[in-house]
Amino acid sequence: MIVHLIDGTYELFRHFYGIRRFKKTDPPFGAVSGVLNMIAKMIEDGATHLGVATDHVIESFRNDLWSGYKTGAGIERVLLAQFHPLEEALDAMGIAVWPMVELEADDALASAAHLAAQDSRVEKVCIWTPDKDLAQCVVGDRVVQIDRRKNEIRDEQAIKAKFGVAPEFIADYLALVGDSADGYPGISGLGAKTAASLINRYGHIEQFPDGVLASKVASTGTEQNKVKRSNRELSNLECALLFKNLATLRTDAPLFRKVDELRWIRPTTSFASVIERRGDTRLVARVQKLQARVRAV
Repeated sequence: MIVHLIDGTYELFRHFYGIRRFKKTDPPFGAVSGVLNMIAKMIEDGATHLGVATDHVIESFRNDLWSGYKTGAGIERVLLAQFHPLEEALDAMGIAVWPMVELEADDALASAAHLAAQDSRVEKVCIWTPDKDLAQCVVGDRVVQIDRRKNEIRDEQAIKAKFGVAPEFIADYLALVGDSADGYPGISGLGAKTAASLINRYGHIEQFPDGVLASKVASTGTEQNKVKRSNRELSNLECALLFKNLATLRTDAPLFRKVDELRWIRPTTSFASVIERRGDTRLVARVQKLQARVRAV
C-alpha cells in the first residue's frame, strides 16, 4: 500500500499560474479543474490511497504567535475564489480532503503522514509538495517528499544533501535561516551553511550552549520584535525558539482513524452536477471510467 498525500493549496496555486501562461483570461474554475484532473491522472497511474490537505483559510494559530506570519493578503481574488470550490469538488469526487482552520494544510500533511506510517501495511508515504517545511516529515525511504516541479523524490539522504541537516532538524534549521514564504526572518547574520554547521555540532536549538547565539538582537524595530505577546526586545535564542515553534508542523490532527479511509472507490452521487457547474464535462466521463475500472478489479 502506497499513500499519497497532496498539498491542495500549493497545487491550486500551481495550476492557476500555469494556466496564465497559455490563456489571456482566468477561467473561473480553471485551477480547480487542473487539480482534479491531476488527481484523476494519479489514480489512472495506479494510486489507490489519497488525501488532499487544503487551507480553508490562510491564517492559522501561528498568526497569534508572530504578527508577521503569512496571511491571505495579496492573494488574487479570482484565485481565492477557487479555494472552497476545490474542497467541494474533491469531496464530491470521493477524495479524502482536509480543509484546515487554525492549523495549516502543512500540519494536515504532517499529521496524515504520521498516522499513515503507523500502519504496517503501508509500504510508502508520498508527500506531494515542494514546501521545505515538509522535509521534517521524511523518514528513511519510507516517508518521502515529492517535488513535482523538479521531478524529484527526496528521501532522508536527499534531505540531508539539500539542507545539510537530517529531517529531524529541519525546524531548527528554518528557525535559524528563516522562511520568507511563511513570513519569519530567522536570526540575523546566520546563513544556511552556518546554521547547518551549528546544528550538526550541537543538535537542536534547545541544546545550544550559552552564547552560541548572540544574546540580543541588533536593534529594536527589527522583524524579530513583531511579537504580539511581548513589547520587550527578545534575545536571539528566544527568537530562534519562537521561530522553531512556527516551523514545527503539528502531527496530532485527528484526520482519520484507519488508512483504509483514504482508498478511492467512487465519486459521490453529486459529482456530475458539481463538476458540470464548474464547466468540465470531460472530467465527469474520465472519473466514470476510473470508477468502472476500480469496480472491475
